[in-house]
Amino acid sequence: MTDAIVITRTVDAPRELVWSAWTTPEQFAVWFGTDQVEVPVDSVSMDVSPGGTWSVRMLLPDGGAIDWTGEYTVVEPPSHLALTMTDDPSRPPREPIDVRLEEADGGTRMTMRQSGEHLPSEQIEATTAGWNGFFDVLERILANPSR
Repeated sequence: MTDAIVITRTVDAPRELVWSAWTTPEQFAVWFGTDQVEVPVDSVSMDVSPGGTWSVRMLLPDGGAIDWTGEYTVVEPPSHLALTMTDDPSRPPREPIDVRLEEADGGTRMTMRQSGEHLPSEQIEATTAGWNGFFDVLERILANPSR
């Protein structure tokens, strides 16, 4: 079994805004994918409720696309969100993601844990780098909401 990916950031924004960034299509489309990858807001579908599904399409710089899909397993606003995800919509979503949001000095401590159970060990580093890129954009847009 591969080790989990755990990323903790303190975001300069109230917990409710960080929650909204994870659960609102218009906001999720801005940060999920970094500055190099376009996520059309009309490709984001979210039924943010336990058992509800989500999906998003990333348009890659090389002209390719990645279709992500999954299911929400825990929805406890504004502190706990858990979901599954896969980049192969023909297979069941199987990679669990757990996001905890805690009030902290200067904003919100966000801890994201991805099991890594279904990822080959060589993909862990790339996946960690991808999430960190997403969170760099998330932090920037939450620190400057007029963006």
